[in-house]
Amino acid sequence: MSNSMYNSQWHGTTDDVIDLLEVEQPPQPRKAMKDKVAAFRLLGTMYIKYIMDFRRLEQCYDQVVHPQKRRVIRHILDGVMGRVLELKNEMVNLEFSEFHFFDDLLHDLKLTPAALEIPIPHYFTMGDVAPAIQEREKKLTALISRLAPQEKTTASTAKEEPKMSLEEAIRMVQIHERARQGRLRAKFMREIRKQEERERLNSDRGAPTLDPDAAATRLQKHYRRRLAMKKVSQMREEEDIFLGMISQPVKIYASKQTPATVVKKIEGQRRVIQDQHEQEYQAALINVKDKLREVEGPDMRENMQDQIRQWFLEVRDSTGKFPDYPDEDEGGSASIFKKVNQAGEDIEPEEEPKKKKKGNGKKGKKDKKDKGKKGKKGKKGKKDEEEDPGWKMAASNFLPTIAEVCHTYKNVWEHREESNNFQQKHDIELIKEDKRTELEAEIRIQVDEVMRDELDKLKLAIDREKKGKAKKKKGKKKKGKKGKKGKKGKKEKDLTPDRTISSLYEELVQAGVITRVPKMHMNEFLGEYSYLGTALRQANIEPMPSLSDIRRVVTEYCILPLGSQAVHEKAPLIKSVLLAGPRGVGKRMLANIVCNETGANFFDLTAANVAGKYSGKKDTALLVHMIFKVARALQPSVVYIGEAERTFMKKIPKTDKTECKRFKKELPKMLKILKAEDRVLILGTSRVPFESEVKTLCAMYQRLILIPRPDYASRIVLWKELIPKHNGRMTELLDVSSLAKISDGYTQGHINTAITNVLTERRIQQLHRKPLTAAEFIPSLAKIDPIYKEEELAFKAWFEKTPLGKKRLKALKGDDDDGGKKGKKGKKGKKKKRK
Repeated sequence: MSNSMYNSQWHGTTDDVIDLLEVEQPPQPRKAMKDKVAAFRLLGTMYIKYIMDFRRLEQCYDQVVHPQKRRVIRHILDGVMGRVLELKNEMVNLEFSEFHFFDDLLHDLKLTPAALEIPIPHYFTMGDVAPAIQEREKKLTALISRLAPQEKTTASTAKEEPKMSLEEAIRMVQIHERARQGRLRAKFMREIRKQEERERLNSDRGAPTLDPDAAATRLQKHYRRRLAMKKVSQMREEEDIFLGMISQPVKIYASKQTPATVVKKIEGQRRVIQDQHEQEYQAALINVKDKLREVEGPDMRENMQDQIRQWFLEVRDSTGKFPDYPDEDEGGSASIFKKVNQAGEDIEPEEEPKKKKKGNGKKGKKDKKDKGKKGKKGKKGKKDEEEDPGWKMAASNFLPTIAEVCHTYKNVWEHREESNNFQQKHDIELIKEDKRTELEAEIRIQVDEVMRDELDKLKLAIDREKKGKAKKKKGKKKKGKKGKKGKKGKKEKDLTPDRTISSLYEELVQAGVITRVPKMHMNEFLGEYSYLGTALRQANIEPMPSLSDIRRVVTEYCILPLGSQAVHEKAPLIKSVLLAGPRGVGKRMLANIVCNETGANFFDLTAANVAGKYSGKKDTALLVHMIFKVARALQPSVVYIGEAERTFMKKIPKTDKTECKRFKKELPKMLKILKAEDRVLILGTSRVPFESEVKTLCAMYQRLILIPRPDYASRIVLWKELIPKHNGRMTELLDVSSLAKISDGYTQGHINTAITNVLTERRIQQLHRKPLTAAEFIPSLAKIDPIYKEEELAFKAWFEKTPLGKKRLKALKGDDDDGGKKGKKGKKGKKKKRK
């Protein structure tokens, strides 16, 4: 929790990333791998290691208070995050599946499934972004509160209470007052009777006859017996915990003394220190630059002017005339010295290839002839020798940035002495180095203007006769710079050119398109890891993903790209995602989580939500245009489409009046407009995707995530977590294993409904006397229809018709065919040998 701890963690993690870079960028390029299993093991190992580094770097960035270190950590954090997404894309292209199973890799690396949990960086919603999110929330609440009074007045007018006369009101008050007095009189008489009964019993018993010593002995006996029973039960419980027969009880702390609250408090304090150090750093940037301008600025100016004057004289001596001064577009005087340095460095390398070309001229012709002969031979055997070229790692957009950050880390931070900087404030020497380059660039612009005038005066004084020609040459050069104008692409037609973003935002809030999202986080989407995925795949059985896999995939496809602009621009671009699954699996909950974790705006474009609004083709196009215009201006944004299959249904029932097919043409147009710079995600959910046209649905949504019902391990986690959440108590009498077995076929929503039905206010008050049992939840579960196997099979059959599902099936059939062919060939070979 100290500065030294986070510094050592940063150094260790950066060293791990450098080791991974050496593996990914070997001195000789890696050959294509024909063994897909070996390729997946390579990708999976790097994927797991990058996730572990990502988690540690995120923790460092969140808690390190040194402002300059935080900038370096943020740079490498974005690079590692993007590399994780690239490796995920590579695995999808290799296995043709959105879900991957790493059981054997985790066993080899001696890791737990917790190593696969992808963290969500805190800076997505904290730090510089937090004020903008808070301001937007205030604006949204203000706009919604304006609409709320109108709804209340309409509701009050609809339900008017019947009027009452004065006499009836007085009579009602009298009745209630007499009833109150009667209740008080009855209570008083009950207490009097109880007191009389007590006095009568005391008179019948008489004085106590027991000896005081005997009474004390009896009390001691009972007290010691009670202590011994308590000690024995405690010993038995400890023995059962040691044998693993009972789970260890959770320690109950005071609200202010729990370890979690202490950790959160310290983390909050460190974030406050971060803000203070950042403010001091920003002030130091201005002060240091001003001091450098006063102290070193004049010397810089003189040195530059001397260098440029020397260049004037050298060119005049060699060519006989003064040179043309470079323009600002070419870099000014800085380009002069770059050319001089490059000319000195590039002389030797250019001469060597020429000699090689002269010596190898004849060999080249022979090689061409030989290649031609080989090519002709190769054509004959093409059919017989068609082989898979194998898998090769695609080029990465993030490895150069990671390498650059590691290089700066080695040069600047690896062995930097910081014994005097105990409070971890900014380093002035580093600020001076950065500001010198900035100051030099600013002064160079001023010097260029002065020296350009000086050069013109020199030319006028010495070369008066060539003045006209020089002007013509300058004119020609300026004309040449313009060049040909390229063809401009078609611009998007703005349907609301005169409207501001704030006015469009207010209109969408009034229309109910922009809504507030309930506060939810990814750790609330409960689910356990599946430990049999690899074993089932090896047995040619396609396993269903676990809820832990769903959590990881949604984080990779939705949250990480939306949260970081640097990652979104370079990572594999995903514009739209569809969450498909039966009722109650948490599709809408995941959409809410994506918005909360990234601080995104939520646009609800569900057909039922927009029914009766902006009807007609023109108004529909206007609505979609407004949504995406505001979404791109106030990014990150999520455009949510519930019941997404209805937009692409083959036949719509006549009773449906939501006009769900009116967005069928508009949404694909907007999908094409979205670019890598736009952090906008179209997120659809579907309960019955098999009722829509598969081709158009898959063309609209780039990634399809199938969410299954929870397995046995996930159901145990759900029962254990949701019962205490609803103020229930977990005791030994509550058999959670039996509940998980009974609730097979039920989703998270069903289990949550059953718990809320059982744990009423009255039942919660009785928990100290009557603990919960598994039998109490069975009646409430029996009233809910489970997810039957037929529905699950329908989802599987639909997914097999999608493009990725078809590729997966084809790959599995190819593997089976190869295995069969090899077996047949082996048998034939044996027969030949016997002959």
